[in-house]
Amino acid sequence: MSRKTIVFLVTFILGLALDQATKLWVYFNVDYRTEHIEIIPGFFDIVHAQNPGAAFSFLADWEYRHYLFLSFTVIALGVIFSMFKQLPKGDAMLSAALGLIASGAVGNAIDRIHKQTVTDFLHFYTNSPTLKPWLIENFGMSSWPSFNIADAALFIGVAIFFIHSLFFEGEEEESQKAVA
Repeated sequence: MSRKTIVFLVTFILGLALDQATKLWVYFNVDYRTEHIEIIPGFFDIVHAQNPGAAFSFLADWEYRHYLFLSFTVIALGVIFSMFKQLPKGDAMLSAALGLIASGAVGNAIDRIHKQTVTDFLHFYTNSPTLKPWLIENFGMSSWPSFNIADAALFIGVAIFFIHSLFFEGEEEESQKAVA
């Protein structure tokens, strides 16, 4: 098995397992919409939210949203596997990025299939009198919408892909030309 395949599978399996385990823990241990566990006072709590929509509850009230979201997941997985096949055998960075993206997409799809909502529980906010006016003025909020491990995996995977394409892609092409 090639290095890229091992990195992809390990990243995918660990990301998916962590996502599902944390969602199950929250589902059974934190009361829905009424309880929170303060981790960093005034900054970070574990909460229990069920999001029927996409990011920021986008399309939450549209009755056909599940078909759309699951279609996007199938298409995204097709694109991920197509890109994965094109990677060089030793490319660990982009393999990990694709594994993270795939684990996030599948993790949220499992929730949507199982219960038509996605369990969100990571909640960042500020009560700081110094930061709050600046945040509200510049971003319009002092509380970020709750999210989960799958969302974080998607974001980190896309960020790695973006950083790689900005800073490393040109270097790889030059080194491949030098070898040829």
